Amino acid sequence: MFLSRMENHCFLLFVFVFQVIFILILYRGGPSHVFRGFLESPQVVDYSKPHDVYTNLSLFTRAPNEDAMPYCSAQSPVLVGPLTITFRVLPSERMIMKRNPFVQSGGHYKPPHCFPRYKSAILVPYRNQEKYLRHLLYYIHPFLQRQQLSYTVYLIQQVGTGSFNRAKLLNVGVREAMKDEEWDCLVLHDIDLVPENDYNLYICDEYYPKHMASAMDKFQYTIHLAGMKIVQTSPHLGRYRVMDYNEETESQEPWRRPPSQHNTRKTWKADGMNTLQFRLLSRTKHPLYTKITVDIGYVPPFS
Repeated sequence: MFLSRMENHCFLLFVFVFQVIFILILYRGGPSHVFRGFLESPQVVDYSKPHDVYTNLSLFTRAPNEDAMPYCSAQSPVLVGPLTITFRVLPSERMIMKRNPFVQSGGHYKPPHCFPRYKSAILVPYRNQEKYLRHLLYYIHPFLQRQQLSYTVYLIQQVGTGSFNRAKLLNVGVREAMKDEEWDCLVLHDIDLVPENDYNLYICDEYYPKHMASAMDKFQYTIHLAGMKIVQTSPHLGRYRVMDYNEETESQEPWRRPPSQHNTRKTWKADGMNTLQFRLLSRTKHPLYTKITVDIGYVPPFS
């Protein structure tokens, strides 16, 4: 009789604990969100001891038989955490290509040793920012490769005399990228931002948009205007370095500090996918990226 009562109490306790765990999972956005949180928990967060961005890439070698390749592990075994980021030396395109031998034409990559679990498109709005582009390519390619992603880097270039319209270029990038692949994730990336921790996974949340640069106060105005709920990468992972040249360089490159700025608050609804209008001028595959050049028409300056 005593054992029976104990068994009943244990069973009720088990049911109670199970219900608590189930409610917690629902509250956090589903089981995939909870488990992904574990994947995004780094073992190393000491930013005083960063690693070179190309650490461990030499461990990836082409599988002798693609038909027998396994799926990539749920968490990449070669992630290192904090990265050394510096913009003192401008890398050449040839050097970046040499250090990323598995990147294919158009800036496409897939792991040579396993089948990727995630496919991400990296969309970068662009306008005459060659120095920033080379720094970004130098860091972003090894960063993504260590995460064992299949990815393509898209450069969406605006031409014409109108003010720079980042939102509309990103919408163009989304439409053009989806012609190539059923991407799991579309990463909207500024050209002057470089991630500092490779545990900041460039994969999307299952339900909500994901704000990766959580240690910076950027892009919040777009999310606020659209009224969307977002998932935010934890601040100790979502750290980014901002490229910032000296005043002499900025004065020589007026695109960095334009005299007029596109007024997103007035035109964001018209910049959406349903009303998107642009003229595709060219689509070319470069060794490290796919460039999509567009004329988006006249863009009114901020007033």
